[in-house]
Amino acid sequence: MAMQSLAIIILVLAGLLILGVPISYAIGISALSAIVASVPAGVSVLTAAQRTFVGMSSFSLTAIPFFILAGNLMNQGGIAKRLVNFVLAILGKLPGSLLVTNVGANALFGAISGSASAAAAAVGSMVKDGEKEQGYDPAVCAATNGASAPAGLLIPPSNALITFSLASGGTSVAALFLAGYVPGIIWSLACLVVAILIAKKRGYHGQAGKFSWWNLLIATLQAIPALSLIVLVIGGIVGGIFTATEGAAISVVYSLILSICYRSITLKSFWKIVIDSAKVSGMIVFLIGVSNILGWVMAFTQIPQAISAALLGITTNKIIILLIMNLILLVAGTFMDVTPAILIFTPLFLPIVKTFGMDPVQFGLILVYNLCIGNITPPVGNTLFVSIKVGRSSLSKVMPYMLMYYVAILIGLLLVTFVPLVSTGLPMAAGLL
Repeated sequence: MAMQSLAIIILVLAGLLILGVPISYAIGISALSAIVASVPAGVSVLTAAQRTFVGMSSFSLTAIPFFILAGNLMNQGGIAKRLVNFVLAILGKLPGSLLVTNVGANALFGAISGSASAAAAAVGSMVKDGEKEQGYDPAVCAATNGASAPAGLLIPPSNALITFSLASGGTSVAALFLAGYVPGIIWSLACLVVAILIAKKRGYHGQAGKFSWWNLLIATLQAIPALSLIVLVIGGIVGGIFTATEGAAISVVYSLILSICYRSITLKSFWKIVIDSAKVSGMIVFLIGVSNILGWVMAFTQIPQAISAALLGITTNKIIILLIMNLILLVAGTFMDVTPAILIFTPLFLPIVKTFGMDPVQFGLILVYNLCIGNITPPVGNTLFVSIKVGRSSLSKVMPYMLMYYVAILIGLLLVTFVPLVSTGLPMAAGLL
């Protein structure tokens, strides 16, 4: 029954996606199709509606709309330019100053905005002005921008990690947030190394003149208000001062005050930001609700147990099982967005990794890291295509450089997968694990 239900889900889901049906409807219909085969239609539909409502009723889910609104306020609030100047003051003397600044600014802005595509658009727009002036190849800049932007999805506050917390049955958001720092930094460092190697090969130099402490001080003072948001929100959540939902609400108020102080937002633009945030939030919350049907169907038909038995029947070697899972997630990530993929694969793979003692926090970072790679791989690759558009280049010109970034990022994935302390070290030190 389990494998039959899984086959129905996969075939119906794949068919609907090929036909262009929105992912939320495709997930709901595929799950319903699987359960109708063994439960009367009337009961199935009633149960599906109930599970959808239950899935959208979690209080912790309200953190996602708040963080989306805060990220949009930050994106429109003049934050990116200050962060770019801050990173440039620190890394500007390294070879390829424009490239390394792009990497560092994406990590900071992506963490603040919670969106890889927003970081790629905002930071990419800031650095592209210097491309022609400094003789940089637009394809190199677009590749660097696209490759480094997803690091912000790992560095908290992260909507992807909140979604995993919900999908995994309540894994500590505070622990996940702390766990995201090292993998996010590893991703950024991997991109930084590649950017420097490309810069040396192509003769891109750093900024002329000596390092200026005065410029660094000015840039730091300008960036402190934006950087303080990370300290305020993450420090409060990890320290137990407030919950993730309360922290998200505080980030909205802080972002709004900061945008008003920078005079970069009007009543008209604020209303547009609210409407856009509501649309995105509505899609994500509905997707989570519908995915709860899928989770119930999997539990009812015992699909995770069947998959676990199948994998363990092939091999009991932990390393091989993790490599197979990574391969599946990498392939899936090329076709699916991060949120639906988390909701689909968490109930499938989490029971398997628990059989050999892996902490859910580590698995959460492995899952999100894998799916972030999908943000920069065709055919979906939203962040990659945003970078190409902003950088005024083309996929054929950008891909040779992206291959170098893929290798470095995949090395980082192996570290996150096979070195538990990469993910669990900080939460353990803080007493959260």
